[in-house]
Amino acid sequence: MTGAHRVVVTGLGIVSPVGVGIKHAWQSIIEGRSGIRSLVNERPDAGYDQLPSQIAGIVPRSDSSAPGTFDPKMSLAPGDTKRMAAFTQYAMCAAQEALADAEWTQPGDEQRERTGVCFGTGIGSLDDITTSYEQFKAGGLRKISPMFVPKILCNMAAGNISIRYGFYGPNHAVSTACTTGAHAIGDAMRFIRFGDADVMLAGASECSLQLLALAGFSKIKALALGFNDSPEKASRPFDRDRSGFVIGEGAGALVLEELGHAKARGARIYAEVRGYGLSGDGFHITAPPDGGAGAQRAMRSAIRSAQISTADIGYVNAHATSTPLGDKVENSAIKSVFANADRLAVSSTKSATGHLLGAAGAVEAIFTVLAVRNNIAPPTLNLDTVDAADGFDLNYVPHTAQERLISSALTNSFGFGGTNASLVFAKFVK
Repeated sequence: MTGAHRVVVTGLGIVSPVGVGIKHAWQSIIEGRSGIRSLVNERPDAGYDQLPSQIAGIVPRSDSSAPGTFDPKMSLAPGDTKRMAAFTQYAMCAAQEALADAEWTQPGDEQRERTGVCFGTGIGSLDDITTSYEQFKAGGLRKISPMFVPKILCNMAAGNISIRYGFYGPNHAVSTACTTGAHAIGDAMRFIRFGDADVMLAGASECSLQLLALAGFSKIKALALGFNDSPEKASRPFDRDRSGFVIGEGAGALVLEELGHAKARGARIYAEVRGYGLSGDGFHITAPPDGGAGAQRAMRSAIRSAQISTADIGYVNAHATSTPLGDKVENSAIKSVFANADRLAVSSTKSATGHLLGAAGAVEAIFTVLAVRNNIAPPTLNLDTVDAADGFDLNYVPHTAQERLISSALTNSFGFGGTNASLVFAKFVK
């Protein structure tokens, strides 16, 4: 976009099944460690044994601040766990790391007016809704907490981040199913490009490992089956034996900054946000059209807005959730967009994390940024049998990360309702 402000990434923060903290999570990803575990073993009295799929990408927790684990005391003030839903708690933790990483925790009053938040969630707090309903049925109005409504609203992650740090710029929340994280980052980038802010904290959070959520996804036959005794093998994007996605939880946060502003304060720059494309399928609430026309439109739009060619893209972090139809359609869409797709590295980090629903796009954007910065394509785990006869004939980075020059990379996110988004990140060039 000629004449628009350039936007760069200056801070990263993550809460994920493969670890809490950028260093820990990235190391886990490139070393091929899985964060998918048994819900029955982790939470034996929660009723997960009633369900056909009993596994999830679970954020590791501790009460001793062990490296790579989530400890609410490290990022929340006393009382926050009672007044904030779990998805907001994850968001606060990821935001704290990203802002510290960017060295943007105590800007002045004038700078805070030019700093905003764009943070979303796909589902919000289903747990608080179901729990409060049961309490109301059992004890009436007196059992309902005055924090019930403030806890469940989808904009509360954005609101609490803004309140904690006193950010007075744009305060925006996205909720577009599994495309939420990518939309939040893309929208935040546009706020900066159009001069509404100099700095934006962008991302998404999800914490829906809740019995009703898994029951709902089970009912539409979306979840992986047959891996309750081997959870780490369940998420297998592009593999012939993929059977559905593995639900996950977590949050990802990125500090986006106007280039001139970042350079003036000597900020470290991870990568440049070059492109953002979005589209609608206009087809079906859960299934993509054959050939992935909507996905193609999003990718082409992102590459066009980045003002680069498809030949400049070296890595694609695919949405690929490990469903039979979704992976096939996205694979077809990638091959349609990239005439020389055989030279690409294409992988799905969901093979390690599971599908983080609304937070997926934010967490995967972080992995894409790090792929560009470090020239490493993360692996696709569990890719044992690729069915070339069904069109799967690309380099899906099976099992082991690949070192390769990555000047630009694209990441995809697609959601129920037929909503699609793609982001392009590139090495920063002065």
